[in-house]
Amino acid sequence: MRALRAISLAAIVPVLCAHAADVHDLVANSRERIEKADVRASGHLVWVQASGERTSFPISFKAHWFPGVLRVFVDIGQPSNTKRDMREHVLLEMRANGESTVHAADPGDTAPRTLPFERWDVHNLGTAFSYEDFLEEQYFWPGQTSEGSVKYGARDCEVVKSVPGPGIRTHYSEVKTWLDPTIDFPVYVEKTVKETGAVKEFTYFGIRHEEGIWSAHQIEAKTHGQQGSTMLIIDRGSTKANLTINDFDLAQLTHF
Repeated sequence: MRALRAISLAAIVPVLCAHAADVHDLVANSRERIEKADVRASGHLVWVQASGERTSFPISFKAHWFPGVLRVFVDIGQPSNTKRDMREHVLLEMRANGESTVHAADPGDTAPRTLPFERWDVHNLGTAFSYEDFLEEQYFWPGQTSEGSVKYGARDCEVVKSVPGPGIRTHYSEVKTWLDPTIDFPVYVEKTVKETGAVKEFTYFGIRHEEGIWSAHQIEAKTHGQQGSTMLIIDRGSTKANLTINDFDLAQLTHF
């Protein structure tokens, strides 16, 4: 079973400026960013193996926050350098109370399947991305604390540590986010895996301000201490896509 080569929602949704460094303000603005999502975008996902070999997957996605739930539809295309059919459609749903659902379909499937939680962290494209990374659930977790101000590159950042509450299904024990408080946008994220203690690193490149919003042109994901990485590169998109519930119909998953 193939799993989603996931991406960070923070790269594609509008960002509201935040001038206060208070952790509650930072988290509230990050939540609001997600709750205003109305995005359509496309680009490519590049898997760089430890040997240096690269595989590029075309990718398109759409995301919209409906009352109480974020829905994200992802279309993974076929890379040019392999004959094995790697296409996949995924529909993710995240609710503010911590409940998430992942549906997926491969070419030839007659009906979508609902993935059990145990499969959410399975990934065939490198070792960094999983389904959970696409939803950025940590901003909705109940445990949020400040780790203080630090310098990351040329940016002054506030480090926010997010911890899930009891009953929340996640493969992470904690997530640390380096946020630039002047734009309330992440520049770097570390996620600690519960089962192994491994730290997954997400670095945001090409942070830009266009048409009133902040976004990142590229996100690189890798596991600390391991070779290889996966890069999401966004080529084009719209943050005012005017999406409706019909754009997230489960029946679309089996239409390739």
